[in-house]
Amino acid sequence: MKKLIFQVYVGQKSNLYDHCTASAKAYAKRIGADYVVLTQPKLRIKPDPFSSNRSEGASRLGYLPIYEKENAFEYFDRYDQIAIIDSDIWIRDTCTTSIFDKVPLEYDFGGVLERDMPCTPQYERKIANYSRMQYGMPGMHQLFDWKDPRGRGADFYNMGMMVVNKGIMKYLKGQTPKQFIERMEFKNFVDGVGNWKWSTDQTLLNYWVKKEKMKVKNLTYHWNGLFTGIEMERIKECNFVHFFLKDKLPNRGENVEELMKHV
Repeated sequence: MKKLIFQVYVGQKSNLYDHCTASAKAYAKRIGADYVVLTQPKLRIKPDPFSSNRSEGASRLGYLPIYEKENAFEYFDRYDQIAIIDSDIWIRDTCTTSIFDKVPLEYDFGGVLERDMPCTPQYERKIANYSRMQYGMPGMHQLFDWKDPRGRGADFYNMGMMVVNKGIMKYLKGQTPKQFIERMEFKNFVDGVGNWKWSTDQTLLNYWVKKEKMKVKNLTYHWNGLFTGIEMERIKECNFVHFFLKDKLPNRGENVEELMKHV
């Protein structure tokens, strides 16, 4: 089976992103996977100017860079499994376990549910509110499981790290990545209508996975440890550390040497 680790690194250069993407490239080599990093945008998805609720900052590059991740889908003519990993995820150099082994081909998709993570009390409240805002409206609510005894809300995946297997192609229905994102059913997500003003591809993809009733494999937090989102003593247990709130990192994560002392 052919395996690919795919990342997107467009826009302004960053010490943090340099460090994280280098770690992903090294990890791919350790586990015998190919590695591709997209540095020039291809899809250039833009919200509809007549219906968009997006802020100017969201389209600061003239397009929505977050949707460039879906370029990975075009590689299914060459690969059986693809791990799409955000450029702010650092992979521990001692990790030799293949993420692909955690999501056998019988599954369509693998990821980490945020509500299953060992969250801090502060982040626990945040994801409960996020759940209501992103997935609580009619047409969305019934797709998700809300029966969490801790009150953390819906069972949504953090899409900063996802494994997609070749079986997912049947849900792409022969569409290119651009055609997929531009489906009419996704238009309100792309345009940021209502509560989706600040949404990323995370809301769109969670909706898609649930609506299509994909066969999913829930992974443990070790494969997507949210820095400052989960208890800090657990971060050192994580193979993948996700610096997902760059604006809240010391020096925005640009002092990599100092940041690494915490992981």
